[in-house]
Amino acid sequence: MKRYPPILHAVTDNSILDLPDFSKRACAIAISPKVALHLRCTCLTARQLVELALQTREACASGDAMILINDRVDAARVSGSDGVHLPAAGLPIAAARSILGKGAWVGRSAHTVDEALRAADEGADYVFLGPVWRTASHPDREPLGLSPISAIKRIPVIAIGGVTPDRVQQAIEAGAYGVAAISALWYAAHPSAVARSMLLSFEA
Repeated sequence: MKRYPPILHAVTDNSILDLPDFSKRACAIAISPKVALHLRCTCLTARQLVELALQTREACASGDAMILINDRVDAARVSGSDGVHLPAAGLPIAAARSILGKGAWVGRSAHTVDEALRAADEGADYVFLGPVWRTASHPDREPLGLSPISAIKRIPVIAIGGVTPDRVQQAIEAGAYGVAAISALWYAAHPSAVARSMLLSFEA
């Protein structure tokens, strides 16, 4: 039986996966089953991505966080990861589920309310909506702001883009189910403390 979707999503990129202490930082963030580690990388082969997922799962097993692979449904299945996160123009949700099985988590990125609602209609478990704030990872993309979050009721919305610990409460007040972060988590001096701070915001 599925748990509720994680409320804190730690998303990687190529530079984060190159960090010499990536595994240590991943374990510091993966402190709870309410956390999902997203392995997102355009520079790895499917085999390398599978190996990374297995290594990350083993290293971070004590926290019981989820491991989700971005876009690569094949790698998610072979590695036995908890699911896949699909880009806005990625595979149909039903196709991903047919490969991964009903128990897998399948999320979708959305950049508009209409895209988010379409993902809900297709059966996604959650959507990333963003960028909510301006972000260095997409410097040319105009931020959506917080108001679109409140327009989406049929699916858990994960706010992404420029998320920091100080902004989590704003996202919650706008109706976000959870938040996703890149730099704020992975490059923090104390990733575990930042992860705990963000999680505690949802318990206030």
